[in-house]
Amino acid sequence: MSSSSSNVIGFAYRQDQFQQIVEDVLARAKALGASDAGAEVSEGVGLSVSVRMGELENVERNRDKSLGVSVYLGQRRGNASTSDFSPAALQQTVQAAYDIARFTAEDPVAGLPDGDDLATPAEVARDLQLFHPWAVDAAEAAALAQRCEAAAFAVSRRIANSEGAGVSAQQSHFWAGNSRGFRGGYASSRHYLSVSPIAGKGRAMQRDAWYTSMRDATEMASPEAVGRYAAERALSRLQSRRVPTGQVPVLFENTAAAGLLGAYVQATSGGSLYRKASFLVDSLGRQVLPEHVDVTEDPHVLKGKGSAPFDDEGVRTRARTVVQGGVVQGYFLSSYSARKLGMKTTGHAGGSQNLFMTSRRTRPGDDLPAMLKKLGRGLFVTELMGQGVNYVTGDYSRGAAGFWVEDGEIAYPVHEITIAGNLPEMFKGITAIGADVYNSGSKSIGSVLIERMQIAGA
Repeated sequence: MSSSSSNVIGFAYRQDQFQQIVEDVLARAKALGASDAGAEVSEGVGLSVSVRMGELENVERNRDKSLGVSVYLGQRRGNASTSDFSPAALQQTVQAAYDIARFTAEDPVAGLPDGDDLATPAEVARDLQLFHPWAVDAAEAAALAQRCEAAAFAVSRRIANSEGAGVSAQQSHFWAGNSRGFRGGYASSRHYLSVSPIAGKGRAMQRDAWYTSMRDATEMASPEAVGRYAAERALSRLQSRRVPTGQVPVLFENTAAAGLLGAYVQATSGGSLYRKASFLVDSLGRQVLPEHVDVTEDPHVLKGKGSAPFDDEGVRTRARTVVQGGVVQGYFLSSYSARKLGMKTTGHAGGSQNLFMTSRRTRPGDDLPAMLKKLGRGLFVTELMGQGVNYVTGDYSRGAAGFWVEDGEIAYPVHEITIAGNLPEMFKGITAIGADVYNSGSKSIGSVLIERMQIAGA
């Protein structure tokens, strides 16, 4: 189904109604004397169902709607929002944004994106196949969650408890416009199925979880496959030990490696850069990753979780090389952060879009067993806890769990350990990236082997 189609069962508003609301709001802002204005109206609808131990636990339906308005008086900006779409409320919201702008200090870089950066009507109309509504009711969703949890229990008698399983079906649509001629919007969907089984009993209990998430529910993994894999992960953690403190090679499972790519994005995003709150300030053109590592971005992947024809400001999105041969080629900038840095927007108001971190050394056979062989003796990390990243200094310290590896084979599970390092050194210490690519939202990456990190255990 087309990502621009929103006149379907499930939404209370049609796209043409949203278009009229935006036109009315922009006209009202102009009538008040605004030099510029922008508006976005949106609606989200969803169903979430959870079960535990085979019994229905929760059914939640959500329906949200919102209008956000930005009014500019020269370089003074005001924002206001409402969930009431009545004509009186819309008028009051524009007036509120106008009044805030009147009494806000001037900001020399405030303003809408430049006209030549805005997506054209043809670019706005690009169909990225982001909208796949899932006509699942509460009973059907509960049955799927129960099948998933039951599959986990069926793997072993040692799986006798569960934190539950859940199904969520979400869809939304929006329309945005501004006084510089941009108009655009589309519908999108995101669905998931997850389960968290518990293995063992008492103090020896271990939990793990797995999920599947897609824009199109027909492309999700089966409930049985998710349940079995989650159970196998939980069972593999039984009889976990601590490990001695020391410096060893560390292999991040692909699910955990996505966080490393996320840390890179955070450090090269406009807000961090212009506030000087990043260890990668002034890194453009510098070598920050090994020569064998590239990072690319493609915002136009069909059904991609990070796909978008334009960013949150209406700026066109483009495929690009973010890092080439380890050298930084571009940042992640909105119009505002770009002006603060004396640069041009990269179309990233709202974040990154379908990033891929790859190594030129990777071969098709570099699956997880092959990556464990490359690790040799060291730590294989499957779970990270805590938020111990200092983006100013790059210092990195996280709680972790996973497996100790000897001679390229998993020896035993480990828990209650800390891994520590410094992100600039960790990035340069990437020796391999696996072919076992995992997609986590807008980021895709295989398992990542780092030459050396500090681990603290017993």
